[in-house]
Amino acid sequence: MIGEFKKFIARGNVMDLAVGVIIGGAFALITKSLTDDLIMPLVSYLFGGFDFSSYFVRLGPVPEGYEGSLTNYAELKEAGVSLFGYGQFITVVVNFVILAFIIFLLVRTVNRINAKDPETEATKPSSPPEDIILLKQIRDELRRGNSPADPADGN
Repeated sequence: MIGEFKKFIARGNVMDLAVGVIIGGAFALITKSLTDDLIMPLVSYLFGGFDFSSYFVRLGPVPEGYEGSLTNYAELKEAGVSLFGYGQFITVVVNFVILAFIIFLLVRTVNRINAKDPETEATKPSSPPEDIILLKQIRDELRRGNSPADPADGN
């Protein structure tokens, strides 16, 4: 069973998946920073201080002894107040759209790089490798009943 497990883990697909998950996690952090630190502040500036995270509906009571702001989503959530955070949801959707668009651009670029140009392929002379040519010559000689020339004989 351990041998099978080692064989399973060593397969290329599992390793590729592990690398993909690690890179995906790092890429998600970059996208989150792009959205939170660059795009959303710009949107906020352009729309006069508009901040999605400040849009929420408090569904439950504020705990006794809470001294934080009643308009700060993060503080209320940390205090355990039941909140309907539609502004935070909008932020997550924007993050997703940005991430999906960036991945689309990456895949599109990779596909263009890997795509073979049909015109180049059609005009490209397709000559077989030398060993194939040599094997065909030997085959033709054998069909004619002649033995192929031995390089050691000097012929």
